Amino acid sequence: MPDNLQQRGGRDRELIDVNEDYELRDWSKKFGVTKEQLKEAVQAVGNESAKVEQYLKGRERSGSSGSERGGGRSGER
Repeated sequence: MPDNLQQRGGRDRELIDVNEDYELRDWSKKFGVTKEQLKEAVQAVGNESAKVEQYLKGRERSGSSGSERGGGRSGER
């Protein structure tokens, strides 16, 4: 959905539009991540800012930097 610049507050403020440079810049700064990390998070969980924030916090705790290393927990179940 395109960003509606006439809509102030509410639902539009909770969504991240990765196709808008200013939103990439602002959300990346807010979450302390790169634009690419933000795009990856949105791709993984959708564009709701709360879900993206939780995803990024989870990655921070697990120490994942986008490149997986061997050892520790693998994807085996």
